[in-house]
Amino acid sequence: MSQAIDDRAQVNRNMRARAAQGDSASRIREGQVVIEPKTKTKVKRPSLYKVILLNDDYTPMEFVVEILKSVFHKGHAEATRIMLHVHHNGSGVAGIYPYEIAETKVRTVEELARRAQHPLKCTMEPE
Repeated sequence: MSQAIDDRAQVNRNMRARAAQGDSASRIREGQVVIEPKTKTKVKRPSLYKVILLNDDYTPMEFVVEILKSVFHKGHAEATRIMLHVHHNGSGVAGIYPYEIAETKVRTVEELARRAQHPLKCTMEPE
């Protein structure tokens, strides 16, 4: 029986050595656990989208500033700067986010504007 244990230990050492050398086909069984060689994976960063506020002649500037502060977490000075940019140029970037977050922000802005009975529009586009 001691010989069988020694043989099994030798097989395990050989398989570990093959796995360490990068033999992807080798698998080591220890009881119920299968140890596979590690593989490196690259994580791709998510695509980013610009959330853009569109100017209109009816939405109060104070409402836009409050939207920028509450939805986009901007400070008062930055929110005012963005609002003035939107007012003078017709549109402006409120923030840059991954797709799902940008989509949620667009929906939130439009829902808040609708509830306040303002025609403020918000869109998103790839950065």
